[in-house]
Amino acid sequence: MTESHAPTMLTGPGGLRPNLPEYTVSELSQAVRRTLETDFGHVRVRGEISGCKRVGSGHCYLTLKDAESCLDGVIWRTAFGRLALKPEDGMDVICTGRMTTYAGRSKYQLIIESIELAGVGALLKLLEERKRKLLAEGLFDDSRKRLLPFLPEVIGVVTSPTGAVIRDILHRLADRFPRRVLVWPVPVQGEGAAEAIAAAIAGFDALDGAGAVPRPDLLIVARGGGSLEDLMAFNEEIVVRAVAACAIPLISAVGHETDTMLIDFAADRRAPTPTAAAEMAVPVRLDLAADVAAYAHRLVQALARFMDDKFLRVEGLARGLPDPRSLIENALQRLDDRTERLRLGIAALFRLRKQGLQALGRMLRRDVLEREVGRLRDTVADIGGRLAPAIARLVQQREIALAGCAGRLASWRQAQHKVLERGYVLVRDARGAVVTSAQTVAPGADLALVFHDGKVAARAVGRDVEKAAKIAPPKREQGKLL
Repeated sequence: MTESHAPTMLTGPGGLRPNLPEYTVSELSQAVRRTLETDFGHVRVRGEISGCKRVGSGHCYLTLKDAESCLDGVIWRTAFGRLALKPEDGMDVICTGRMTTYAGRSKYQLIIESIELAGVGALLKLLEERKRKLLAEGLFDDSRKRLLPFLPEVIGVVTSPTGAVIRDILHRLADRFPRRVLVWPVPVQGEGAAEAIAAAIAGFDALDGAGAVPRPDLLIVARGGGSLEDLMAFNEEIVVRAVAACAIPLISAVGHETDTMLIDFAADRRAPTPTAAAEMAVPVRLDLAADVAAYAHRLVQALARFMDDKFLRVEGLARGLPDPRSLIENALQRLDDRTERLRLGIAALFRLRKQGLQALGRMLRRDVLEREVGRLRDTVADIGGRLAPAIARLVQQREIALAGCAGRLASWRQAQHKVLERGYVLVRDARGAVVTSAQTVAPGADLALVFHDGKVAARAVGRDVEKAAKIAPPKREQGKLL
C-alpha cells in the first residue's frame, strides 16, 4: 500500500472517523475491472439484441436486454469475422464472452466471442433453415434476376391500402415522374396475409393487358417497419415462390433498412424503404429533361466542331490546289502542242517510209528483174503449150456432141414428117406456138395448119363441130384457105 493509503485518524465536525484507504479514480476503476474480470472471466448471457451497429473500424456494438435489464456488448473486429451467426436486432441469442469495464464512462460491458440462437430465437433459426432450402433450389440465384425497366408505363403495388406506405409511394412517384399505379390491397400481417400477398403477385403476373386493366411493367411489394413477428408474412415460402415465379420485374420494399426478409433475396431489387422503391422505379423527370437538353447541346457543339474542322480542312486543301483556269489553259496548250507534233510526226513517218521504198527499189538489180521476166515467160510458154491440146480436145468434144444433137434433130424431123404423111396436122397459133388443147383456142383465132407438104392458114369458127359443118365452105383465093 502506498503512503497515501496509510490509516490516519481524522477529526471533524462529526467527531472521529474510521481509517479508510484513499483511491484515485483510475485506481478504483482498475480494481473494479480486475474484480469483474476475475469473477466473470467466462460467461454465457441470454438476451435479445437491440441497437446493433457496426462502426467504420469494424467493431460491432449492441445491447442485450430482457424484460428488466440491459447489458452493453461489443464484438471486436477479429471476432466478428469468425462469427457463424451475424447479430441482428430482435434476435434472441446466447452470447459467450467475458465481462469487463469501460473506465472512460464507468460502464461495464460484455466482450462477445460467439453468438448462438436461443429460446425465442428459434424463429430466426427456422428462417435460416428456410433460406438455405430455397437457396439450394436456386430461387435466389442472380441469374434469375431481371433488369428493371427504365421508365415503366404502369406500376403495380402490393401493399395495405390504408397505411402510410402507399401514400409515400404515390407521393414520391408524383414528385419524380408521374406514372399510372395499380394497387392490389392485401393484409400485410396476421393470418392469411402470406396467401393474399402471393395471390396478388400471381394476379398481376396473370394479366395479359387485353382487358380494361393493363399489365404492369413493374411490381412493388411494400410494407412499413415492424417487429420480426409482424414481418413474418414476407418470410413465408409461398410468398418467396410467388416472387421467384413472377415474370414481371419486382422490387421488394419491406420494413426499414436494417430489416432483411426472404422476399428480398428472391426479388429482382431490394429497396431499404418503400420510398426508396419508388425512387428505383422511375427516374427524375427534370433530371431526364436536363440530360436530354445537355446531350442536345453537346450534340450541336460536336456537329459544329465537326463542320468547322471539315471547313478548315477544305480551305487548307483549296489553298494547296492551283488555279483551275490555269490548269485548263495549260492542258489545252499541251494538247495543241501534242496535236502539232503528231501531225508533223505522221508526215515525217511517211517521208521515211517513202525513202525506204525508194531505197529498196534502187537496191533491186536489173538481172534479178530479167530472171523474173524469163521465169514468167517460161511459165506462160508452158501454160500455152498445155493449153492448145486442151482446146483442141474441147473443140473435138463439142463437135461430137453437136453432131449427135444434129442427128437426133434430123431423126426427130424425119419422124415428124412421117407422122404428117399419115394424115396428121400440126396446129400453131398466130405466135407460132403449138396448140395442144381445143380449150386454148378462142373463136375467130388465126391458126396455121402444118401438113407434111406445106402450111395452110385457118381461122377457128367455134368448138361445135356440127354447127361448123353447116356453114358454107370458104372461098379459095390463090390456093389459100381463108
